[in-house]
Amino acid sequence: MNLQTLTKFLNEMNKTTYANKDAPKVAPSRLKSEDYHFEKDRLIYHDTYFGGRDFIGEEIVYENEKPIWGANYFGFVLDEKVSEKDVYDFLRKALMQEYNDVIPVRGPSNFFADDKEYRFVADGNLANFSGKEEISFGGKVVYRCLVHGGMIK
Repeated sequence: MNLQTLTKFLNEMNKTTYANKDAPKVAPSRLKSEDYHFEKDRLIYHDTYFGGRDFIGEEIVYENEKPIWGANYFGFVLDEKVSEKDVYDFLRKALMQEYNDVIPVRGPSNFFADDKEYRFVADGNLANFSGKEEISFGGKVVYRCLVHGGMIK
């Protein structure tokens, strides 16, 4: 798989699944899961996650129906006083931003709106990476998501 092709696909997929508040979910693939599905050309993306305020999930990209890339993630709200809706509305807004400054598995390296900040840092590249996503409200970190993944051979 050409990493440029995968990058372009992931950028498009990110904005048509979870980040897009109007994106439809598909039938659950596992008991109590929430799922998104996206296809373009010979590539298929499937995202399955569990939970709400705190969640865990997995994304897989298939080429010609063969799994070629994947990522696992675990996200959680750190402050019990913060609204889940406020955190995840801001997360979706951040994930919808255009960017080229980090591998396209979550969002841009930084995004600010009002007193809210989104940050994503990653080590490696699409073939083998780990990263951390954080949201701060008024300078206090209220959400964190850990993600890792890479090419499947």
